[in-house]
Amino acid sequence: MSQDVPQRTTLADARAARMERPEVAAAYERTRLRHELAEAVRARREELGWSQRQLAERAGMTQPGIARFEAGGTTPTLPLLERLAAALGLSLTVSLTPAEPRTA
Repeated sequence: MSQDVPQRTTLADARAARMERPEVAAAYERTRLRHELAEAVRARREELGWSQRQLAERAGMTQPGIARFEAGGTTPTLPLLERLAAALGLSLTVSLTPAEPRTA
């Protein structure tokens, strides 16, 4: 007797499958920039070997504030981004560039 065993998927596969849903893709696009900023901060913090608490102390924030930021759960202000960049030994650069044409 054979049993059907559900196929396991990786987190990346599950995430990719969700992104195929138009409403999920649209929601992500609205928050893409904050997620990219959050990932850049998290990656640099980990590169330095710091905990969220250590970054929070250096940036004048709380650990829960860093956690929310790294989860993409906040829309950061420019002053906050400047504090985070300085704490991480980075410079903040903001640029406006022509948008790529949208495809239907």
